[in-house]
Amino acid sequence: MLGDHCAAPADRVLLGQPPKTGLHCKMVFRAVSKVLRKSKAKPNGKKPGAEEKKVYLEPEHARSRIADFAFKELVVLPREIDLHEWLASNTTTFFHHINLQYSTISEFCTGETCQTMAVCNTQYYWYDERGKKVKCTAPQYVDFVMSSVQKLVTDEDVFPTKYGREFPSSFESLVKKICRFLFHVLGHIYWAHFKETLALELHGHLNTLYVHFILFAREFNLLDPKETAVMDDLTEVLCGGPGGAGGGGPGAQNHVKER
Repeated sequence: MLGDHCAAPADRVLLGQPPKTGLHCKMVFRAVSKVLRKSKAKPNGKKPGAEEKKVYLEPEHARSRIADFAFKELVVLPREIDLHEWLASNTTTFFHHINLQYSTISEFCTGETCQTMAVCNTQYYWYDERGKKVKCTAPQYVDFVMSSVQKLVTDEDVFPTKYGREFPSSFESLVKKICRFLFHVLGHIYWAHFKETLALELHGHLNTLYVHFILFAREFNLLDPKETAVMDDLTEVLCGGPGGAGGGGPGAQNHVKER
C-alpha cells in the first residue's frame, strides 16, 4: 500500500525551488530566441558536420545545481519504508519532475526541429502495443512516454495507494521500463535543447534532476548500463563516473544506433 506515495523526502529536496517558468517571460523567450538564431543545429536534433562541443559538459554549466545535497545518501532505502513503496514514490516523483522539465522547452521541440528522437549517436523508436516499431518525431515520442507512464502511475493495480492493496509481481520490471523511457527524455533535453535550457536559466534544475535520477537508478539497478552508456560523459562529469555504467568509449562516435 502506497499512502499518497509516502510524501518522500525526494519531493522536498529535488525541486524545492520550482523552475522559474513564469518569471519575466518576454525577456526569457527573447533570450531563447537569440540563442536559437545563433544555433546552427539541423532540423533533427543533431548537430551539423562533426559533433559540436557539448555545451552541457562545460565546467561552468556542469557545476550548476539548485541545491548541494549528498544524493548518494538521499537515495538509500530508509529502514522503515518498504522497497516497493520507496520505488513507487520516487518513480512517480521523477516522472512529474522530468515531465515538468521537458515542458519548459517543449515549444522548441517540434516535428521540424526534432524529426527523430535522437540522443547523441542513438536514435530511439517507439514500439506500439503489438510490438511494432514506430518511427516518430521527438515530441511524438515524448508524448507516448508521458502518456504511457501517466497511465501506469495512476493505475491502482500497478501503483496502489489504498490500504491493503499489494504491488503486482511485475512491479520492479515496470519501474525499470519507466526509468528507461524517462532517461531517453532527459538525454534528449541535454542533447537537443540544452541551449534553450541554459537561456531559461534552468540548467541547474536539469543537472540536479539528472544526478538524483541516475544515482537512484544505480542504487536499485533500474537502468541497464548499455542503455545509459550514451550519456556516460555527462554522468562522469555530474556523478563522478559511470559507476559500472558500461562502455561508451571514444570509438564509433559518428555511428548512429537504433533502439
